[in-house]
Amino acid sequence: MSQDLSALTDRMLLAARKAGADSADAMAVDGTSVSIDVLGGKLEHAERSEGIDIGLRVMIGQRQAVVSSSLFDDATLSTMAERAVAMANEAPEDPYIGLADPSQFAKGWDVDALELFDPTAEPKAAELEEDAKRAEASALAQHGINQVQSASAGYGRRRIHLATSNGFSGGYRRSSRSLSCVAIAGEGSAMERDYYGESRIFQNELPSAEVVGRIAAERTIARTGARRPKTGSYPVIFDERIASSLIGHLLVASNGSMIARGSSWLMGKLGEQILPSGLAITENPHRPRISGSKPFDGEGLPTAPRDIVRNGVLQSWTLDLANARKLGLESTASASRGTSGPPGPSVSNIALTQGDRSLQDLMKEMGTGLWITSMIGSTINPNTGDYSRGASGIWVENGEPQYAINECTVAGNLLNMLPRIQPANDARTYLSRVVPSLLVEGLTLAGD
Repeated sequence: MSQDLSALTDRMLLAARKAGADSADAMAVDGTSVSIDVLGGKLEHAERSEGIDIGLRVMIGQRQAVVSSSLFDDATLSTMAERAVAMANEAPEDPYIGLADPSQFAKGWDVDALELFDPTAEPKAAELEEDAKRAEASALAQHGINQVQSASAGYGRRRIHLATSNGFSGGYRRSSRSLSCVAIAGEGSAMERDYYGESRIFQNELPSAEVVGRIAAERTIARTGARRPKTGSYPVIFDERIASSLIGHLLVASNGSMIARGSSWLMGKLGEQILPSGLAITENPHRPRISGSKPFDGEGLPTAPRDIVRNGVLQSWTLDLANARKLGLESTASASRGTSGPPGPSVSNIALTQGDRSLQDLMKEMGTGLWITSMIGSTINPNTGDYSRGASGIWVENGEPQYAINECTVAGNLLNMLPRIQPANDARTYLSRVVPSLLVEGLTLAGD
């Protein structure tokens, strides 16, 4: 039975007031998800989940507590509120917590313009199973693939509603359909695997199962016969599929919670050059049909496009209300939250300026070096920006791909690496993080 989430959050706020809270906010998330896995052309696993999760944050003066539940009868709501108030009374004081002023709340947003929900009917389990089987068959049809580790298809939809005790109430819906495949080539110590997967809000935009299986296989085959590179200093290309992780380190370091704690390698860099001139990192929470889009943030503030980096210069931190107050700044409407914790700052859709050259052009400029297509592990010093990650990919000589590489480590320092990046023009614009392949000069490779 479908629940009115607005009425449910109102009931939660009423219970909080009755329990003695000075102020409160409430979140309700109603979700349905279906996942299907196949193996060897047969159904391996099928799962469907439905339910409502609720979260209540109460404040007593400058003390707060959060409680959550998957039940929402009146007795449960009363018990939740009473426990939350009791917890808040024992919590340490935090001078920076608190709801937004009513004048800051989002008003009159257009959810339909964001196109976050596909009204197409939920696919039947048999349809998802058929997608997964076709992806698996497509991968196995490629010469050199001897097995498929997994082929999975899924669908999900959810409703989200947020309300506060001082007047905000709003919600929206999301949907997604996904398909992925993991292919394996070789045997024993020579075994290699790789994957490909896609997810879309609108089901008719999802690539065919044959394309997903084929790309998973092609990526796996490209990894066969891998060897270790010679240790030394070389230029490196971060492939588009993993380049967003490099920019992600910058986004983490510019997160207001890191800055407020004084534990970021970007401390003191606001207003300084951190990327090459001409490059920007923009955040746009209003891109239609993109998974990270939203009309308001986790504290009810209106989201808006902004520049994180403009012309290579760091423009702002990513801030929710509490961290903005700590730093004496204004929130960037970047609060993110679930039902079981308080808000925290987080970016939504971001894009790095694309270049005017192809990946092949970057390889020609690189000459000899490593084209990284996957990474494992991560050792990033949050205070200094020292960077070290396991990598694999393709060795390039004279601008042409030669052979697969694995079991190596790439190292450098982000403060030195990021000002030297050169972007290609191959970013997938339908992703929430639009980042092209990136060429970086002079990194250290540890191999043989």
